[in-house]
Parts: sequence; structure tokens; C-alpha cells
Amino acid sequence: MLGASPGRPFVTFAEPDTSPWTPPESRDGRRKPRPTKARAAAVAACVVLGVGLIGGAAAGSWLTGDSGADDSRDTFAAAGELWHGVPVDALFPPTVQGEGAGPGGTDRTWTRIAVAPDSGCADAFDPLLRKALAPVGCLRLLRATYTDATRSNVTTVGLLFTKTDAAAMTALKARFAKNGLDRRTDLMPRPYAAEGTVAAGFGDGQRASWTISVLTDVPVVVYAVSGFADGRTVTEPQAAEDAMKSGATTAPAQSGLGHEAKGLADRIERGLRKTAASATEQPS
Repeated sequence: MLGASPGRPFVTFAEPDTSPWTPPESRDGRRKPRPTKARAAAVAACVVLGVGLIGGAAAGSWLTGDSGADDSRDTFAAAGELWHGVPVDALFPPTVQGEGAGPGGTDRTWTRIAVAPDSGCADAFDPLLRKALAPVGCLRLLRATYTDATRSNVTTVGLLFTKTDAAAMTALKARFAKNGLDRRTDLMPRPYAAEGTVAAGFGDGQRASWTISVLTDVPVVVYAVSGFADGRTVTEPQAAEDAMKSGATTAPAQSGLGHEAKGLADRIERGLRKTAASATEQPS
């Protein structure tokens, strides 16, 4: 046993109470019954059930996206106003980097050479494509034309801001996918040719490859159409998805114009989503 140190109190602990447990008395003098195992189990079950119900309600809210639904609607609505609410450089940057966007995963850099005045959609699409897009309406159309680092290819990218809601955009996207509307040569978007640039001769006959993407989280259709900067006529245009396939031998495929259209459209689309999300962020 350790002895007590000088100047410090010596502390001992009481012996444990080993006497049989006696139920406490209630106010009327009768002893309260000792809890049984069955009663304890019932109490525990109620606690578990209560916690489960609370947790289940919280999980249900998370799984159904209740808290995120408002954010999605806010982003969708905010994106519909971007055509007049943000600088053109935010939607069509002067330079776009396409890391891994070229054939074989090569890098691409696109430089903007012209921005079209915002307009309607009457002359931007072939008649059948205009008809296919009609169900979602045309609020405003923004377009810009880019060239690659070698200035041998040109690509027009467009943002069609629609007049509709998310349900209609989802329906249109499903229709495009089901009927392959984004791969038909009679539904190609038209390029924007700007005088005094390498795209001056970029007309309907020069369209080589294209891509069309109907978005559902924002009311926008993103598209791009590419061609040769020297103004040569393309007799066999090919959708970007097909031109990018291994073994494709068409002129658009061999020249990488499918990658030009798809790569640039994808990066403009990413920028659009980022800008739309930033527009709905609340200041801290």
C-alpha cells in the first residue's frame, strides 16, 4: 500500500454496497416494481423506432432531392437570363483551351475571331432543324466563330436560349436521341461567316461536321459546326460523334473536324453551366 504523502490528504474509497437491491418506495408507501428485462427491451425498441423514423424522414428528403430541387429550378431560371445578363467573354471566351480534345487525345486551342449580334433563329438553322427545335421556342440565339491554332479550321458555336421549362427540354432531348436527329445531314446548324476573317468563306457548303446538345438543367441548346478555313466545299459532311469514331475515313474524320466541333461545344457548354451556377450563388 502506498503511504500518504506529507501535506496531502489521504483519500480512501468506500466499500461497494453489496446488499440486495430494494425497490424504492412511492409516495403512497408501496414499493415500485423493479424494471423487468421485457420492459427494458420495449423501451429500447421505442427509442430505436423513434430514431429510425427521424432518420428515415431525413434520408427520404435527401434521396428525393427536396433540398436540391429549389437550387435546380433557380439555376434553370437564372440560365435563361444569361444571354443579356453576362459579358460575352463569359459565354464565348476569347481563347478556349481543349486539353485532350483533339484526335488521339491531343490538345487543342481555339481563338475567337468573330461574335455575331444576338438574334432570333430564323436564318441560323436548316428548315427541318428549325422545325425540330420549334417545340421549345427561340428566346435568343448567341453565336461565335473560332479558329484553331493553325488557322486551317473554323468552327461556329451557338447557344440557343429557349422559352420553355425543364420538362419540355427533357422531352426534346429524348426525341433527338430516339430519332437520331443530331446526326442527320438535313438538320445541320448553319455557320456564322464573318467578313475580314479566316471564316469569311464559311458557308452552308463548307459545313463538314457538327454536334447538337439539348440540355435539361438549363434552357439552352448548344451546337457547333466546323469546316475548312480555305472555303473548300464538303460533299460528305459527318456528325461529330461519327467522325470521331476509330476507323472513320471521311474527310471530316481524317481532318479532325469532328473533334473540333465536339471539343469546342463541350467546353462552351461547361462554361455556360459554371456561369449559371455562379449566378444563383448567394453572397456570404
